[in-house]
Amino acid sequence: MKISREFIERIPKTDLHLHLDGSLRLSTLVELAREQGVELPAWDEAGLRRLVFKNAYADLPEYLQGFAYTTAVMQTPEALARVGYELAVDNQREGVRYIEVRFAPQLHQNARMTSIDVMAALDRGLARAKDEFNARPEVKRGNEPPFEYGIIACAMRMFGKGFSNYFDSLLDVHAHSERKWVFGLASQELVRAAVEARNRLGLPIVGFDLAGAEAGYPAGDHAAAYALAHKHFLKKTVHAGEAYGPESIFQAITDLHADRLGHAVYLFDPHMIKSPDIKDKKAYIDNLVQFIADRRITIEVCLTSNLQTIPAIRDLARHSFRHMRKAKLSATFCTDNRTVSQTTVSNEIQKAVQAFHITPKELKNFVIYGFKRSFFPGSYIKKREYVHQIIEYYEKIEKQFQ
Repeated sequence: MKISREFIERIPKTDLHLHLDGSLRLSTLVELAREQGVELPAWDEAGLRRLVFKNAYADLPEYLQGFAYTTAVMQTPEALARVGYELAVDNQREGVRYIEVRFAPQLHQNARMTSIDVMAALDRGLARAKDEFNARPEVKRGNEPPFEYGIIACAMRMFGKGFSNYFDSLLDVHAHSERKWVFGLASQELVRAAVEARNRLGLPIVGFDLAGAEAGYPAGDHAAAYALAHKHFLKKTVHAGEAYGPESIFQAITDLHADRLGHAVYLFDPHMIKSPDIKDKKAYIDNLVQFIADRRITIEVCLTSNLQTIPAIRDLARHSFRHMRKAKLSATFCTDNRTVSQTTVSNEIQKAVQAFHITPKELKNFVIYGFKRSFFPGSYIKKREYVHQIIEYYEKIEKQFQ
């Protein structure tokens, strides 16, 4: 069977690495900016794509610059709910049946909203989209699987003045403290808020993440926060191996108990190992890959994003996914940022199929990994039932295209 674009769009899919503030519609960004008096470098979509949301970036820091504009317009409950609703609808339209929306509530926290208020506002938008989709006759009759979602609270590896009102206040209070200690303190506060939002309000807060500038800001600074998340049964993912090497990945899965890894692009690159204590770099990588494989730690692969932010990857055929595939690692395709990277889940899958000549059997495994390794908000039994429903629907689509 040939894997066509139509087939890719029809099959049920997941997006487990999906940043809210990198995935809002540009038309919504412009509209909200006008309403709220936020200055943009351009007031039309073409201008924004030319100046901010480009096809290629010099490096990760340039890629992250656009987030200053998107977070600026999401400082009210109404804006957060709207962006969440539209993001869910955009995913539904291309056959995505499960998403995990990650974002940093502390970037939206202000005098009017606590972190819990911020998470609740996003949930209202996502829940509305879910209820509308699942009210469709096809879903109610059981002919199609329902749409589900979870929310991942994301901490920042580092922050400075101007990041948000919350971070400005925290830095003022701890002006004489070591910065890395303040970074870790903010992460611990976010864990407490996420746990309370889940336990007291019943919000589907399914996991905890760490994002932002990786080089120079080790994940170990946030070990206490991850220990707290671990204690409260929050599942854990970490951006690692995107701008640093295998040592960063090792720290994520040991000190931070990561269940999944965001990107892990440099997992197989011995030149990115910096520690002089690691003499045999190849053996270190081999052992690390084996450790990840044994524990089925899933890698959230974001091909387009990596191609844009890592100059060394000049074409997808050189992406480290080829090594992940050969090592039989658990991996699933994600967008990272639908707007910033100008992509969709269907685009990511199609690029992978073309660049790596993925077979139909392999594609099915990668897609189902997304559902199996998701941080599903329901019980394990309900998750199993949902995964079985997804597999049945996938196989139904397969038969139609064979």
